[in-house]
Amino acid sequence: MDIYKIQQEIDAIISSEKSLESKLQEICDTLENQISYYDWVGFYFKNGNKEELKLAQYTGEETEHTIIPFGKGICGQVAVSNENFVVQDVSEQDNYISCGWKVKSEIVIPIFVDGENIGQIDIDSHTANTFTKKDEELLEYICKKVATIL
Repeated sequence: MDIYKIQQEIDAIISSEKSLESKLQEICDTLENQISYYDWVGFYFKNGNKEELKLAQYTGEETEHTIIPFGKGICGQVAVSNENFVVQDVSEQDNYISCGWKVKSEIVIPIFVDGENIGQIDIDSHTANTFTKKDEELLEYICKKVATIL
């Protein structure tokens, strides 16, 4: 994975004249295409004033988890903790919402606008123990960039 190359692609997407939805979709598609072990990539955002997340753009298999209550699953926990959550083996998590039997690991990074956690990027992998500090750094970079267009 060439992080610098991916960051450049993300910068180009962010600065393009496309709609917000198109930019988010293109980020999902780029990550899934560029990183072999990113099998599902999506954005969840706070659903208005409700204590829940709503699925926005994503790429990968369809999911029934379009609304996630705060505190439930990995995404819901990140909405409450405001911290990155890297799960190398989802079978070891008690508070995990299964998105499919193929998913072995997950990483979720929050997106902050003016200090408020307004959403997150969620990545599922069909490979266990696959996420590294580089993934975390890349996704934090992307979340900071996405925050500038929200």
